[in-house]
Amino acid sequence: MINSPYQIYQQSSVQTANGEKLIIMLYEGAIRFTKLGIEAIHKHNYEAANTNFLKAQAVVNELIASLNYDYEISQNLLGIYEYMLHCLIKANVSKTASIAEEVAEHLQELLAAWKQILSGNTGRQQTAADMV
Repeated sequence: MINSPYQIYQQSSVQTANGEKLIIMLYEGAIRFTKLGIEAIHKHNYEAANTNFLKAQAVVNELIASLNYDYEISQNLLGIYEYMLHCLIKANVSKTASIAEEVAEHLQELLAAWKQILSGNTGRQQTAADMV
């Protein structure tokens, strides 16, 4: 149930985002939840770590669901996303922050690449959006 105006705004933002903006939002969410999980491990708050890693896994699953397999790069991204899921699960089970830190780094690199693709190819944004 949505209670606060901020939650209503967030839901509206997601529902009205175009494909490109949605991908950026997914990456940002996965990064945020992964970092919160890492922070929770450092604080020995394993319940919060579990909650945030599960949220990060859900976001990565959304990234997988968004792939368009008409493009060769989608197979490569699938492999990366599956690896990150495996790492998030392993980090969560073992409560090992370093494993999740690797995932956060990969997510940040992919986010930067998507931002560069989408901002640098204004004439080809449709093609970039179609890949996902």
